[in-house]
This record gives sequence, structure tokens and C-alpha cells, in this order.
Amino acid sequence: MHEPILQTSRLTLRHFMLDDASFVLQLLNSPTWLKYIGDRDIKTLQEAQSYLVNGPLLNYQLHGFGMCVVCLRTDGTPIGMCGLVKRDVLPELDLGYALLPEYEGQGYGTEIARGVLQYYQAKLGLKRLLAITIADNIASIRVLEKLGFQFEKTITLKDDSDELMLFAAHFNEKGTP
Repeated sequence: MHEPILQTSRLTLRHFMLDDASFVLQLLNSPTWLKYIGDRDIKTLQEAQSYLVNGPLLNYQLHGFGMCVVCLRTDGTPIGMCGLVKRDVLPELDLGYALLPEYEGQGYGTEIARGVLQYYQAKLGLKRLLAITIADNIASIRVLEKLGFQFEKTITLKDDSDELMLFAAHFNEKGTP
């Protein structure tokens, strides 16, 4: 049941399943995840499964979308996640993405984020899409700029969280930013 949602020239995007827990454990504890996204306190396979059940899998049921697994098209190796998130604290949907460190800097983030953007813009008729990142995450900012996102303002999602840069992409009637 690894039916792809979309494919790009090098990548496939599919829904998470419970058997992806070991990959989730690896990704959420990778140095770049911890540095730029934060510690989710997922330290065991059971906690990774719970993360999947209460995160992506629940979002698929509630909204029809969520974070998905990014895999190499050649052999199906999971290398990251990408998708849309509906946050109560943001007025529009939020594009999110993360890759294992060994797959960063090869254009995969831009490639899959562009695919997700085009797919969901066509499917949902998005007029505007948001993305958030911390100011230190230069690679993520570059991806967003390549995709047509523009910086709007600095925000905090919680009282105790770091300041985040809020980016937005506005889509024209052709579905392009």
C-alpha cells in the first residue's frame, strides 16, 4: 500500500504508514532536524509510531493531507518528509519539508516541495500558502525563495518558542506563484 501521491524526476511522495516508524525515529533525531525544527522527544520506535498515529495519519483522516514520506524514485529509500500542515495558529496552510542530512544540498528539497506545491494547488485551488522557518536555516530559506515564497514577517507560534520567519506564496489563476 505504498501508492505514490506524486512523482518527480528523482523522487516519490507517499503517505506515511506505521511501518515507517524506524525512518521517522531516524529523521526526527537527525542533527539538522534537532537544530532547525526542534526536539520532538521521540526516542523509541513506539514513540515514533505514536507520532505517526497522532500526526500524519490523523491529518490524512481529518484534512485529506499532511506530511508524507519522500522516497528516492529509483529504489524507494525514504529520505525525508514533505507536505501541507493545517496549524490552528496560522490563517492558511503551511508547507513543510525535511530531509536526512546525507540528502541535503542535492536539490531534493526544492524538487519535492515544488511537486507538492503544484499538486496541492491544483487539487485544493490554493490562493496562498505559508511556510515557516528559523532565520538560521539558510538552506530552507533558499528553497522557499526558489519556489516563489516571499518573507512577510517574524512570528512566534507559542509564548516560549523561537522567532520564526513567515513566508507566503500567492498563486495566480494559472496556479503558479
